[in-house]
Amino acid sequence: MANIEYEIMEEVGVLSENTRGWRKELNRVSWNGRPAKFDIRDWAENHEKMGKGITLTDEEAEALKKLL
Repeated sequence: MANIEYEIMEEVGVLSENTRGWRKELNRVSWNGRPAKFDIRDWAENHEKMGKGITLTDEEAEALKKLL
């Protein structure tokens, strides 16, 4: 499996935390040097490990906001 590089550009907020200390977060993340997108996923402490998540463009985030 290829290495995936990421950089958290902005920590927007924590949505929840489970009993193991993993937190579901909304962040702006740059994946493999691309422009940052909104990103919702579970993160271990210090952002060393991550779970599966979803990324949203600015337009998709705005559409989600309207739907909610």
